[in-house]
Amino acid sequence: MSTRPFGTTSAEGAAERDDALADAVLRAVEVTGAHAGSVFLISRNRHTLVLAAAAGMPPSLLGGWRRIPVNSPIPVAEAFRSGRTVHLVDADETMRRFPQLAVSLPYPFGSASVPVTAGRETFGSIAVVWAARPGGEGLSKAQRRQLRTAAARLGGSLAGLSARGADIRCDMETTPVEVPVPATSAARVGLFDWNLDTGALAADATLCAIFGLAPDEFDGQVATLAAKLHPADRPGFRAAARTAVEGGRVLGQCLRVPEKGGGHRTIELWGRIPETTTDGKARPHLVGGVLDLGSSTSAVTAIERLTDGFFSLDREGCVTYANHSLLRLMRVRREDLMGRRPWDVLPWLADPAYEDRFRAARISQQPVSFLAQHPDQWLVFSLRPDAQGMTGWAAPAGQPVPAGAEPGSPPEEAEEATPSSRPVPTRLGAIYRVLQMSSALTEAVTAREVCDVVADQLLPAVGGHRLAIYVVHERRMRLLSQRGYRESFLEQFDGKPLQHAREPVTGALTSGVPLFIESREEFSRSYPELPTESSSFVFLPLIASNRPVGACILGYDEVHRFSTEERSLLTAMSGLIAQALERARLYDAEFALARGLQNALLPHRLPTVPGVRVTGRYLPGTRGMDIGGDWYDAIPTERGVALVVGDVEGHNVAAAATMGQLRSAVRAFASAGQRPSDVIAGINRQLLDLGGGLLASCCYVLLDPGPGVARVVRAGHCQPLLRGPGGHTEFLDLPGGPLLGVDRTAEYPESELLVQPGSVLALYTDGLIEARESDIAVGMDQLRTTLAHACVGSLEDLADALLQDAGQSPNRVDDIALLLTGYAPVSPPTPLAE
Repeated sequence: MSTRPFGTTSAEGAAERDDALADAVLRAVEVTGAHAGSVFLISRNRHTLVLAAAAGMPPSLLGGWRRIPVNSPIPVAEAFRSGRTVHLVDADETMRRFPQLAVSLPYPFGSASVPVTAGRETFGSIAVVWAARPGGEGLSKAQRRQLRTAAARLGGSLAGLSARGADIRCDMETTPVEVPVPATSAARVGLFDWNLDTGALAADATLCAIFGLAPDEFDGQVATLAAKLHPADRPGFRAAARTAVEGGRVLGQCLRVPEKGGGHRTIELWGRIPETTTDGKARPHLVGGVLDLGSSTSAVTAIERLTDGFFSLDREGCVTYANHSLLRLMRVRREDLMGRRPWDVLPWLADPAYEDRFRAARISQQPVSFLAQHPDQWLVFSLRPDAQGMTGWAAPAGQPVPAGAEPGSPPEEAEEATPSSRPVPTRLGAIYRVLQMSSALTEAVTAREVCDVVADQLLPAVGGHRLAIYVVHERRMRLLSQRGYRESFLEQFDGKPLQHAREPVTGALTSGVPLFIESREEFSRSYPELPTESSSFVFLPLIASNRPVGACILGYDEVHRFSTEERSLLTAMSGLIAQALERARLYDAEFALARGLQNALLPHRLPTVPGVRVTGRYLPGTRGMDIGGDWYDAIPTERGVALVVGDVEGHNVAAAATMGQLRSAVRAFASAGQRPSDVIAGINRQLLDLGGGLLASCCYVLLDPGPGVARVVRAGHCQPLLRGPGGHTEFLDLPGGPLLGVDRTAEYPESELLVQPGSVLALYTDGLIEARESDIAVGMDQLRTTLAHACVGSLEDLADALLQDAGQSPNRVDDIALLLTGYAPVSPPTPLAE
């Protein structure tokens, strides 16, 4: 890329950025052998990946995938977030790893997505798509390496532009760069300059090849070319000079070139005589070209003779050729069909299922066949794609098909229906957006998660810039979540009663009809007393089971004209949002009750024992109800302080209730002065008597602060971790018994150890050391290392340090209980000297 001085103008920066994007996406397609590629760049607000360039796949075909939320489970977004290559060999792997993508694009294709980075900056992602074949292995390691190289080269170019002050990021309305993939064509054009006075002719290599000559075999004379023509056409070729002199040009003069083995090719001669030269004098030269259509003319003539329909579509799905038989079958005029999509012209092809067949062929690059119901008969269609478009064939179906059969279904599976009764279909892009939103909302559990999904999915889908969600609480509107708005604008709606229908939020909800406002002037006319912040608005009522749940506000910075499809899409999505929000609010209520139960069962305050410092922590899992059966406790007894950590299997209310019962039993047995082994044996019998089939693990330590003696009993639980006063930290290799709840007669050995003053004992549950992505030995070593090197001045800070990584994990499946005990015996008073 050429260098420019610092302070590149916006026009220069945009042009250089587009050049870099075009080069990158074309290179990505070439090095991988894919049939399509795309580049997505991060938006200015860093919430959305925006399609910036596409090759081999027109942006219009991508529809709803032109804007992808950064945190969505889509390969392009995953590559951006993780900084790694996402390689999907085929449709099966896509369904397994990215089900949302497979639901929206259910076609057999493979894909690879790589991040576009430079240093620590990630600008976006590059994705390529290829036709997945049975038994295929996707891209080779070399191809993946070359794809990453293309992405790195683009990242370097974008970083350089950014350093010079160019704006390289995208906004929601960015028009993507569309790059044509080089095509192979049967047509050839050779160029020439013919001196009509001398007969000398300068020709390029293509023209020589058209006449069957190697460039080094051509002597530059017209007679040499004439000798290669059909004998009957040679006079006409020589007469072209006289025709040019008289008329100033030669237009499409047809000539024949004999082929080896018989037959001939037809070529066309085009040219003109320049009016003047640089010195103003007439120039006796004929400048032009020779067009060799190969077999194209003969092929078109042959296709026109067939009784079946043949047609070709460009990459956008527009008709570029249709033979006479196709026009007759479809009963449409050529001028009405050419240059347009068939499903936009013919009502009986307007069902999205037919457009989906075209989409399937374009994305998968595999042949597709289907049935379509013409008003008079059923037609069978077959599509054969390539990188430039596709060729199609159509003919009457070989057997009768009942009226009302579903598009593309076999005749025997058809159901009777009236074709005219079908509603006007929605475009595929809208359908896929609804599917994507629905899939994402199924994974949202809490009301906060629902709001985040709506903001991440809906704003990119419709190009909005701001979003706010209100919920109904005690018949009043309460702001639940917002993104992009100023609080002063939203406060005017917060707390309004439902009966207050003079405002857009409550008005849309009470009427149950979405409100679309396309300009500030329209807003001011309807609500003159309210200030406005956006240029266009959508107020969506959220109604579930005929009950008002809340309202959603969308705002646009620029004037936005809402199409019929957008209005239908937003109306459909409002129903999905309302159902998800109602479900989440019920979950939140149940969660609050369950969390209250668990908090009531855990100790609110740990005892103060001379010479012993104790602190505990509990972290719920981040999945499900976020409650579980882990617990900790410290119990003063006559024989010392009892320290206990336990874990009841499960993550539900039953586990929490069982945990509470076991904790009470431990306190009762310990307070009665029983030995540690008897305490554990007692709660084992207690768990079996409770029934329910639950199992539990436990570690019980009775610490006598005077001599520093600890008696330890384990029931299927993790080994305690002990840090000595000098910092040496080790897991105590102590014998243990089976899990609680397995065998009523089980015995639990008791171990005795001496704890040095200044030591720290850590009891914990397995959620602290187990992780899905790593071995338990790694977690144990990490815990030991952290405890060994941490500062032990404050036991509270030490507990926070041990839980730091676990507390930041968004995918913590198990809950965690931690009990830290610092042993620092109080020195006895020194007796007075006599």
